[in-house]
Amino acid sequence: MSHLITAVDPGSPAEREGIRPGDRLARLNGAVVVDFIDYQALTAQRRLTVEVRRDGKPLAFNVLKEEYEPLGLNFTTPMMSGTRLCCNKCLFCFVDQLPGNVRDTMRVKDDDWRMSLIMGSYVTLTNVSDRELQRIIDRHCSPLYVSVHCVDPDLRTRVLGTPRARRLMPQLKALSDGGIEFHCQCVLCPGINDGPYLDETIRELSRLPGARSLALVPVGLTGHRDGLCALRPYTPEEARAVVEIAERWRPRLLEERGTRFVFPSDEFYLQARWPIPPDEAYEGYEQIDDGVGLLRLLDAEYREAWGELPMERRRPAPGGRRLAIACGFSAAEFLRNLLAECPVAGADVTVHAIENTFFGATVTVSGLITGGDLTRQMSGVDCDAVLITGVMLRQNEDRFLDDMTLDEAIRRLGRPVVPVGRRGEDLLNTLLEWAGPGPSPSEAPPLPRSPRKDS
Repeated sequence: MSHLITAVDPGSPAEREGIRPGDRLARLNGAVVVDFIDYQALTAQRRLTVEVRRDGKPLAFNVLKEEYEPLGLNFTTPMMSGTRLCCNKCLFCFVDQLPGNVRDTMRVKDDDWRMSLIMGSYVTLTNVSDRELQRIIDRHCSPLYVSVHCVDPDLRTRVLGTPRARRLMPQLKALSDGGIEFHCQCVLCPGINDGPYLDETIRELSRLPGARSLALVPVGLTGHRDGLCALRPYTPEEARAVVEIAERWRPRLLEERGTRFVFPSDEFYLQARWPIPPDEAYEGYEQIDDGVGLLRLLDAEYREAWGELPMERRRPAPGGRRLAIACGFSAAEFLRNLLAECPVAGADVTVHAIENTFFGATVTVSGLITGGDLTRQMSGVDCDAVLITGVMLRQNEDRFLDDMTLDEAIRRLGRPVVPVGRRGEDLLNTLLEWAGPGPSPSEAPPLPRSPRKDS
């Protein structure tokens, strides 16, 4: 196994020793380099023996550098290998529920533990061999994010659609014993992996020292399920039953483990019509990218920043900029209440829930709203600017899930469309920038973009 070196960083240790683009990396300190994980671990040392092949001939370079200083090699792909694909046939696979006109990249079913380590994406571990599991331990790849769904081996085999799913608990025990920590996730389907199965899952996972948390997420169902197994959304009563199970475990686990461990997503609390827990109950928001605590963190940060404003900025005032916030149905009422209690002088803000016709009306989260739905449903709203959450746009691109660009949405609506970061202070700062007297919307300066991550 060797890897083509496409570029060498100027002034890097590799360049100083004479390693060139076109060489093929073979070994580092005698070890075969499988991928970027191996490369990062092995090049952290101060003294390296770098073995390459140049024009088919072996060469070895002795490199002396600072500890953790980058060696300076670049390869064909950042991961130095292809993406590892999913081998499951999950009952609730979201990719299987996509409409026919989505871009091809959205249909890729990846299940790559390396991306779990680097990006925090969830993986099932069904395509991880015992040898690869040992490599995770040897390379100290922690924390990982694991889609558990349930721990009962027969049920997990049914839910994931592969007999490889039965190996989960031995895998997690091996990781835990090897010093690897992991966050867990259960996508719950009513009447399938909740109830007693959920109790069992919480009990068994909480016994593993390496398990840091468990997020509970309701199954996401689109309107494109022809030919797929029969699944349905949670009713308010069923969602309440899930939250009750979690709330029964949380005080006990806080006492025993020092963490509440089980964290239902915001959607579960909203569907159950149950108050979202206070800020301290989320313990650092480690599962926020799974929709756990997004609204509470937004609320807490917004209120804290709002409380520091001068009193004259915290009172409703007639006139001012008319700002429309477009979001999913899940968050709409929460935002209305927050902004009613904490107004900004000079900003007349209305919240508009967008129905998702692209994926289906059962999809109510803001991050899956498309440019088409946004522009059609906001075209009749009289406002100076439309505010959206930045997670509606593809990471590092001003493009919605239906490939409409932000510029196209602005042209269609004839007014600014302003992406807002998901933090509370991001929302408040945007309202303050647009509030009160100032230039017309067409003359308003562009707003700074907040960091965002795909939903």
